[in-house]
Amino acid sequence: MNTTHTVRKVAIVGYNRIPFARANTAYANVGNQEMMTAALDGLIDKYHLKGKLLGEVAGGAVIKHTYDNNLIRECVMKTSLDPSTPACDLQQACDTGIESAIYIANKIALGQIESGIAGGVDSISDMPIAVSEKLRKILLNARKAKSLGEKIKLFLQLRPKDLSPLVPKNEESQTGLSMGGHTEITTKHYQISREDQDNLALKSHLNMAKAYDEGFFNDMITPFNGLDKDNNLRKDSTIEKLAKLNPAFDKINGTLTAGNSTPLTDGASCILLASEEWAKEQGLPILAYITFAEIAAIEYVKNQQNLLLAPLFAASRMLEKANLNLQDFDYYEIHEAFAAQVLATLKIWESPELSTQLGLKKTLGAIDRNKLNVKGSSLAAAHPFAATGGRIIGVMAKLLNEKGSGRGFISICAAGGQGVTMIIEK
Repeated sequence: MNTTHTVRKVAIVGYNRIPFARANTAYANVGNQEMMTAALDGLIDKYHLKGKLLGEVAGGAVIKHTYDNNLIRECVMKTSLDPSTPACDLQQACDTGIESAIYIANKIALGQIESGIAGGVDSISDMPIAVSEKLRKILLNARKAKSLGEKIKLFLQLRPKDLSPLVPKNEESQTGLSMGGHTEITTKHYQISREDQDNLALKSHLNMAKAYDEGFFNDMITPFNGLDKDNNLRKDSTIEKLAKLNPAFDKINGTLTAGNSTPLTDGASCILLASEEWAKEQGLPILAYITFAEIAAIEYVKNQQNLLLAPLFAASRMLEKANLNLQDFDYYEIHEAFAAQVLATLKIWESPELSTQLGLKKTLGAIDRNKLNVKGSSLAAAHPFAATGGRIIGVMAKLLNEKGSGRGFISICAAGGQGVTMIIEK
């Protein structure tokens, strides 16, 4: 423990991920452990970490099997890191990757560790399937039965409906609505047009396609399972193609489509964090620093338009602590869970009336949209829930390192009415 009460600077010194893949495509037959281990292996090879003892590795998955209960530690043991490197699982819906980075960064800042890896992974293709509650109880009781007759008597209680598998539902347990269903309510509440949503989606694809063509991602991605780039990216996307897509959630009056919403996705990412001293000792570059972060939550059961708006509160509190304005940044990365969520966020920031209605202390104002998601974001790359944070932090760190100076603002919304923001500086 750092007993001098000096908070140390936290450096981002590395990043790596595997390409993201739409569910049931390239990674249909692999799971969380394989993907997370591949992302870690790529990071270890790139930054010469083989055999090294790190302070800790933290990360997690939103969707995982019961045998993945110690997921990150199991992945660490399958890499070439010193097996004495500890690890832990965290989970905070779509905030998982960035919350893991905050966890590791705080330990470095306090002097508890010198280096660590934060990451996240999710497989929709390898989704766990549960059994009915009645079947589960009968199976548990059958284990305790003392005779074959007792077991048979238990199983005779089953009915055909009890044998139906239970697939995890993509919905909020408090409301019964999917994230897309909530965002349709947000879209109508804040009057976000279909045209604006499609334009933002198109820009995301075009920006990412250009970044790939320019080689921006060459040192950021480890090929995996036959894939060397994100397979959700549509280089040939046009506003006309996007306009032809049918609504995905509200089939009659909706504006959210498969084109302006992120698809279900598989993938993994990780970042390497360290103290300045450790980075210099290892001969590793300091790409940027994590300087501020804030987590927030919002009520969304009574006010169902609020589900993905918690980052607005996180941003306000964080900027106040940092004594910065929203306009004091060179780049902005706002997670594109849905184009409508990004547009609603921007609209509220710009409107004194909407900011007051939501309960924000002040209006943060408009940003230069030419600085927003300049290398494409989740609508193009897609969104493996826990892996998005690592992807975004890596992109922001590289942008600032290439520029040589500046500040980056990150915002990620999440299920459960939560959200996180972060400031990265060079």
